[in-house]
Amino acid sequence: MKKDSLLGKSRKEIQSNTTAEMALEYLREGNERFVNNLKSHRDLLEQVNETSDGQFPFAVTLSCIDSRTSAELIFDQGLGDIFSIRIAGTVINQDILGCMEFACKLAGSKLIVVLGHTKCGAIKGACDNVHLGNLSTLLNKIQPSVYYEKTVAENRNAGNPEFVEKVSRIQVKRSVENIIEQSIILREMIENKEIGLIGAVYDIDTGQVEFLEETFMFGEIKHFYLDVEGQEKSANR
Repeated sequence: MKKDSLLGKSRKEIQSNTTAEMALEYLREGNERFVNNLKSHRDLLEQVNETSDGQFPFAVTLSCIDSRTSAELIFDQGLGDIFSIRIAGTVINQDILGCMEFACKLAGSKLIVVLGHTKCGAIKGACDNVHLGNLSTLLNKIQPSVYYEKTVAENRNAGNPEFVEKVSRIQVKRSVENIIEQSIILREMIENKEIGLIGAVYDIDTGQVEFLEETFMFGEIKHFYLDVEGQEKSANR
């Protein structure tokens, strides 16, 4: 088990010397400590004082509002280490993108992580086509992930755990894809290797985070569900 390599260093020093790959490794190590109940010892009051004049988070996470999925705890990070954005179902909208652009372009974060999770209530709601006030608008943004899941033919509802988890993974990948398609700022930073982007899934039962390696973008843009090449061909006809 590796010790927390960030302890004893200033947040500014950590951020300035961190690459996207290093930021990802810090989060992997933090989750390993979390799973093994080996939380780093931090002087939180000292961190309050250290960050009072400014913040230098090395990463930004987009996770669900689920009370069991606090990114700071899951990745064993302290005050000022990561930006934490939360919204049900990790859906992407302009406000979320604006937060990410601020975190990366202005505040210097080096990695964006879209963190979905198992047994997600928002995913279940979309699977069951729930309608409830303003929640309906949010769940509608998850509906394409339900549509893209083609391997489960029967019991395509929240009562089928296999179906729910497959939709959850698709939703993470779609959110990753939506970030690069809806923010030219973040896309260019990824292409220029200024930041990285990756999707991940947190297991509610074990506490482990599985990083979806196929979604990692650093200098290269990837697509999973949008037929960008086909759209470009149609536009050029």
